[in-house]
This record gives sequence, structure tokens and C-alpha cells, in this order.
Amino acid sequence: MEGLRITALMAATLSMGLAAGAFALYAHTVMPGLERTDDRTFVGAFQALDRAIINPWFMGGGFLGALLFTLLAAVAHLGRPALPWIVAALVLYVITFVITLVVNVPLNDALKAAGDPGRIDVAVAREAFGEMRWRSWNLVRVVASTTAFGLLAWALTLSGK
Repeated sequence: MEGLRITALMAATLSMGLAAGAFALYAHTVMPGLERTDDRTFVGAFQALDRAIINPWFMGGGFLGALLFTLLAAVAHLGRPALPWIVAALVLYVITFVITLVVNVPLNDALKAAGDPGRIDVAVAREAFGEMRWRSWNLVRVVASTTAFGLLAWALTLSGK
């Protein structure tokens, strides 16, 4: 049972780090870079990035993995000293997950649905996207998921022998 506990917690910590890293990368590199581009480049590049991120590495290894592995780690640590830290991480990641589904994904989908950047009014599409809203909520995801990662790392420390 100890092996399962540690394995679940390690998987939760690693997948949380991957998810937090992806959100952070968008915050400090992707979106600032896209901000400096013209409307056509912004729309086309963001559409391509959003299509590319839906892949097994991000979805399974990070985005969904962080949720499922952290839940598994919490169940495996019932009655253990690390449990409160794991539960706090899980709550923060559930917040991150909900923000993604309620705010970021609908904005992404609306921009993709706007159509081919060569055939639409890209200025209108970019304005409708709500770049600052997307970035602001992404920053909340960065803070919540990075804090969750730190909490899981602390839980690993508490679980170590």
C-alpha cells in the first residue's frame, strides 16, 4: 500500500507540474508574444496552438492527469499526515479545471469557430476573443496550479522516509 501511496503522489506532483508549466508558459511567453503580432497572425497562431494542445501529452499527462492523480493520491493518503496538503492542492486544481472549462475553452472555441484568418475580419475576431479576459483568468490558473504543485511537493516531503 505504501508503494501505491507514493506512486500516486509522485504522479500527481509530476502531472501538476506539467499542467502548471503549460499555463505559465502561456502567461509569460505565448500570450505576450502573440500580443505583439498583427490581428491575422494572432488569430491564425492562436487557432493553431489551441488545436495542437489537444493531444495525449497535455490532456493525459497534465491537464486531466493532474486532476485524476491528485484525487487518487488523496484517497490513498486518507488518515495520513500529507492528506490536508493533497486536498488543498486538489481544491486549487479543481478551481483551475473549472476556470479552464468555463472561461478559457469557450473563448478558444469561439476564436476557432470564427473561421480561417484568410477569410474573416481578423480584427473583429481578435476583439471578440477577449484577449485580456483570457490572460487574466489564465493568470489565476497559473497561481492556483503552481501553488497546488508546491503543496504536492510538500506532501511528498511529508511522506518521505
